[in-house]
Amino acid sequence: MGNPITWFEVNGPEPEQTAKFYSEVFGWHTETVPGNYILIDTHSGAGMNGGIGQTREGQPPHSVFFVENPDIQKLLDQAEKLGAKTVVPVTEIPDMVTFAQFTDPFGNLIGLVKGNGEVKVSEGSNPAVDWAELSVAEPKKAWDFYRKLFGWKVEGGDAPEGQGFVHAGVDTGGAGSRAGIGSSADGQPHVVMYASVDDVQKYLERAESLGGVMQPMQVDEHTHIAVLVDPQGTTFGLYSYQA
Repeated sequence: MGNPITWFEVNGPEPEQTAKFYSEVFGWHTETVPGNYILIDTHSGAGMNGGIGQTREGQPPHSVFFVENPDIQKLLDQAEKLGAKTVVPVTEIPDMVTFAQFTDPFGNLIGLVKGNGEVKVSEGSNPAVDWAELSVAEPKKAWDFYRKLFGWKVEGGDAPEGQGFVHAGVDTGGAGSRAGIGSSADGQPHVVMYASVDDVQKYLERAESLGGVMQPMQVDEHTHIAVLVDPQGTTFGLYSYQA
């Protein structure tokens, strides 16, 4: 059994403005808690919930997902042995959460959260956040890293590297979010969260007046994706799948 992805964050300089944006685009419910942190309940009945945080001065907007396990110190130690660097040591916020963060050997910021892997998302019909995409310069090495660290099952991980774009789906072995690990178009590390929608174009049109938008593209005969930029500069993805 692997370690599931059960929480996501979008971080930027203006959390309240960002919360308003996601509420208007997706219908997600938000609640501000002490520390100016904003909780997201997607009311989708699937995927995972998340939060909106404030970046430190000089820190660029970014997304991060959190992998859940009862012993995150053990995971953090293993990550370091595999070449990762601790960014936030195991930290307990009383009555709220115990978490940590590290930078993987490819430059992506990854979170850990203490728990038993249960995911509770309120019922509803809003878009679910159920895909996390990691882009790296060396996908094959990243597949090996995450197999060893989290026990993830890499689907398509035997594909050749060095022949254009390389990508593999990931079964994390639990509830929450699936994932993908693939080549980076610009050679830089990226983490992008994706929400599953019924119509990519509909949500892009809804977001167009609220943030910068990239045009949608068709991945294959069943899947369309798009990436938008929220008002604080964080990149967020949309996808629709039709059998």
